Amino acid sequence: MSDNELRGLLRRSNAMGPNQRLLLAFYSALPPGEDGTQRTAQKLAEEMGWAPTFFSRIRKELVEAGLLEEYSKFNNIPYYRLSSRALGRKGKVVQLRPVG
Repeated sequence: MSDNELRGLLRRSNAMGPNQRLLLAFYSALPPGEDGTQRTAQKLAEEMGWAPTFFSRIRKELVEAGLLEEYSKFNNIPYYRLSSRALGRKGKVVQLRPVG
């Protein structure tokens, strides 16, 4: 993520709490795997110095706000990435037209 994208992300999240913004910035700095981070919540919480339950609660708030999205699941472990909304991009939803 470029500096401009990070500043945009922080601008878009300026009404959120500091922990939510910190977690967004943390996700933006993670080296991506295939399409997002390949680290579990427990490992990410350790890196941030947060309790795993606190990390999961803040992450859940960001998912509910539409800024993080689950993109993969392996052995019932969900993996998350910044959403298109968080990145300031338009979604890739294609409008369907009625048949007939």
